[in-house]
Amino acid sequence: MANTATTHQTKWWTGGKSPFNLEYGKLMMWYFLMSDAFTFGAFLISYGSIRFSQNFWPDPNVVFNAFPGAGHANLPLAFVSVMTFILIISSVTMVLAVHAGHKGDKQGVMKWLAWTIVGGIAFLSCQAWEWHHLITGQHAVLATDADGRQFIDIIGQTMGGNPWGQVVDHAQAQSALAASSHETLVHLVHEYPTQAAAGQSLEALEKMPASQLAGMVDVAHAHIREKGPIAFGGYFFGITGFHGFHVFSGVVINIIMLLMTQRNVFQNRGHYLMIEKAGLYWHFVDLVWVFVFLCFYLI
Repeated sequence: MANTATTHQTKWWTGGKSPFNLEYGKLMMWYFLMSDAFTFGAFLISYGSIRFSQNFWPDPNVVFNAFPGAGHANLPLAFVSVMTFILIISSVTMVLAVHAGHKGDKQGVMKWLAWTIVGGIAFLSCQAWEWHHLITGQHAVLATDADGRQFIDIIGQTMGGNPWGQVVDHAQAQSALAASSHETLVHLVHEYPTQAAAGQSLEALEKMPASQLAGMVDVAHAHIREKGPIAFGGYFFGITGFHGFHVFSGVVINIIMLLMTQRNVFQNRGHYLMIEKAGLYWHFVDLVWVFVFLCFYLI
């Protein structure tokens, strides 16, 4: 009876080879990605619980409406769409690198890995610009309604939204500015003057009443900094920064894979399994971005 059981077990697994018919390193990569997915999931669930428990939350169409070189053009989600496109294309080039590895094509692996690295660096560069733009507060929205009236939406340095409503016209903005602190309003007039305030010294402006100063601010071009929900900024920079760190790690890994390929490490081994493992990690990073994009930029 014992011999029968031993024979049956030997047929099922003779040792020296995974019973799951999967290479050990790839299995461990899947375990790591699964645990990492739980981490991202916890972050996003926490964000969602705070997001839907608040009455006031910034409108992503207003916060993420800037585009490099476009000034104050109102282009909602245009820049983040470019970022997403770059990351998707880099995932495609990673697939081509893995496919070339399966065929033992060293030059193909090097070419597509290089393009994947370029895509990762481009994404990180875009994220750096977006962070700088949001942190410095240079993002007021200027729009025009059907009647030709201009509107301005004021976004805050801490990722806040307009505390006076999603969109306010010039009269409302000036009225709100009049209720602001005297020092803040004086400096706004000095930095963004109308014709009535142009050429006047800061000392002269400081002697004027706030009601008079309110009409001397060029609100269409003023980059007004009003704090909004701190939780939004904390979650946004925290989660996108955590994802950005993963992208940076993936770029470093791909650079190492490229150097190893160039030095014939995989060619001498007779396989390119390491490229496939690096590809799993890169695809995971791209997949996580889809959920980050959904939570922060679309909802």
